Amino acid sequence: MPTPTRPTTPTPVWDPRQYLRHAGHRARPFVDLLARVPELPSGARIADLGCGPGTVTRLLAERWPDADIIGFDTSYEMLDRARSLAGPTPGGGYLDFDHADVAEWTPAPDEPYDLIVSNATLQWVPGHADSFARWVAGLAPGGTFAFQVPGNFGAPSHALMRELAESTRWRERLAGALRHDDAVLAPADYLDRLVTLGCETDVWETTYLHLLEGEDPVLDWVKGTGLRPILTALDDDPAARDTFLTEYAARLREAYPRGDRGTVFPFRRLFATARTP
Repeated sequence: MPTPTRPTTPTPVWDPRQYLRHAGHRARPFVDLLARVPELPSGARIADLGCGPGTVTRLLAERWPDADIIGFDTSYEMLDRARSLAGPTPGGGYLDFDHADVAEWTPAPDEPYDLIVSNATLQWVPGHADSFARWVAGLAPGGTFAFQVPGNFGAPSHALMRELAESTRWRERLAGALRHDDAVLAPADYLDRLVTLGCETDVWETTYLHLLEGEDPVLDWVKGTGLRPILTALDDDPAARDTFLTEYAARLREAYPRGDRGTVFPFRRLFATARTP
């Protein structure tokens, strides 16, 4: 008997303005990731897989101002925002953006990269660890592959979202819309994959305690990321979308109560750097 497969997650429609509402908090893990990337040669070539609106890609140009940097994304909405940042950089490098599906992207064999980096993107790519071999093969000698992914799929923000989407009321409408807790691997599995490829590897995890302000701030956060598939699936039915958001917001308020100084939102993230010999 064939093994049943989970329904394919629909491609979410992205909203750069909503995503950037928490830009400072979202950039922090990328800054921490770059702090563990070794220095690159002059005129380095860098690829950013899943560049989004380009705000963190720009940080690459600040760290390596003479590098040629290209950001790839599947979302035309995000790329429209990112391309406003394209152009020469003060150190003589260049920042550019292009459309590409990370799941299919393969570096050209005659144009190796000194750094391939991905920030909070690979969780959207089923089987992404199977691509590690071809990405590492696309690095120059001594090059680095570095990425960061959320590790909070078991947190209330995501568990409550899945619980509501899979409830009797919403199950038929939202079947297969959300990622599950297997969207990313365990840290030890990432370590094993990268060490097996012959890389000098460092894997770690950090839980950030974001202090959020405003009404329903956790809902506002996930509306820019994890909730996008739900919002996309209900886009043609505003009444149903608003009903789902109302029910979900009530559950989030209970899970993340507002304090005198704001709402604490713990967020676990997984990091890895892998350097070729």
